Amino acid sequence: MVVIGGIVGAGIFMNPAVVAKQVHTPTLILGAWLVGGLIAMVGAFIYAELSSVRPHVGGQYAYFREAFHPLVGFLYGWCLLLVSHSGGMAAVAVTFAQYFCQLTGFAGPPWQVAVAALALLTVINCLGVRTGTLVQTVLTVLKALAIVALVTIGWILVKPVEEAAGGGPAVSPADLGPLRQFGAAMVPVLFAYGGWQTACFIGGEVQNPKRNLPRALLWGILGVIVLYLSVNVVCLRAFGPAGLAATSTPASDLMRKALGETGGRLIAAGIVISTFGFLAQGMLTAPRVYYAMARDGMFFNAFGQVHPTTGAPVAAIALQGIVAMIIAVSGRYEQILNYVVSVDFIFYGLTACCVFLFRRGDVAPAGFRIPGHPWTTLFFIASCWAVVANLLLGHGWDSLIGFGILLAGVPVYFIRKALTRAPSPQ
Repeated sequence: MVVIGGIVGAGIFMNPAVVAKQVHTPTLILGAWLVGGLIAMVGAFIYAELSSVRPHVGGQYAYFREAFHPLVGFLYGWCLLLVSHSGGMAAVAVTFAQYFCQLTGFAGPPWQVAVAALALLTVINCLGVRTGTLVQTVLTVLKALAIVALVTIGWILVKPVEEAAGGGPAVSPADLGPLRQFGAAMVPVLFAYGGWQTACFIGGEVQNPKRNLPRALLWGILGVIVLYLSVNVVCLRAFGPAGLAATSTPASDLMRKALGETGGRLIAAGIVISTFGFLAQGMLTAPRVYYAMARDGMFFNAFGQVHPTTGAPVAAIALQGIVAMIIAVSGRYEQILNYVVSVDFIFYGLTACCVFLFRRGDVAPAGFRIPGHPWTTLFFIASCWAVVANLLLGHGWDSLIGFGILLAGVPVYFIRKALTRAPSPQ
């Protein structure tokens, strides 16, 4: 449930149209989602092996700390807190608030609802990992049911569109060809599949993590692939490639075709549930990174403490909630999302590199082994860094801002190290 909840947010309700604007045939549209699912599955194989040999709290942070250097782990946590995770949560919180206001008729500004949702989830997760995962399980089941309902209703009640395959926006002479277009389509696809790796953040709190984390990663991603392909099939059947590219809200338009305004309200409720579930997962997982950093002496000591009753890292959870609230109120979350992705995918590729270093080290993997290694691992690394290259070509300035934030963490690390004597890792 944590894996699925970390992937499925609002993207699948809107990104099918974004992909259809880049590639204009059913084969290429579905192919992009299949390739994205394949990359995510290979990534799951990699993280499954890493989680079986290093089932520590902090996930990627712990891998970087042990495989490379504590500085690399610090920079990952630095970007997670200041930009990537907090910015993503703020963006999804505002999306949640907009649909919540539309559904309930709330007349106040959406940011108030966003802050209230983040505050509520902060409190829930401070009550302990059992409470947080119970809420996560309920919300993930509800969001999966919402997607299943969308697919079922769209298939039964909406007639197939009569459109020739291959219809869609015309390709201009300035375009760089089908390969570049397919690469552009992969960016929103990979965004939609992202988030599964955050399940590793709670590795130290999972029962029998060497067995259960790999199972969760593999079955969770397989379930998401099935859900995503089903949504795209029913959208293509209802609109055709050109019609899908022409809408910015494919899920809402599909439900309105099927059930009128009632359908629009139902899908708004589904998006509210889905986005709230995504926020619940984010509030549950990422604070474990800041907790692990504090335990290593690379962050303020208060964030390395757990509540004596609930066992939850309350200060770290509160920090995550507060930073996400500030970004949601500032309204700068959209700009943040534009430049954080390039940094995220650099770290994804680096995480896969950890496999080579751990296998060469003194700890032989006793649990899950990556099928097809090293070729599948190299494929994942190349795919991640191809996304970075594509973003540099298309959004160079935004990517450079992301790299600037990343590099700004280097002097902070050494200043922190000079000011405090770090205790031995526990």
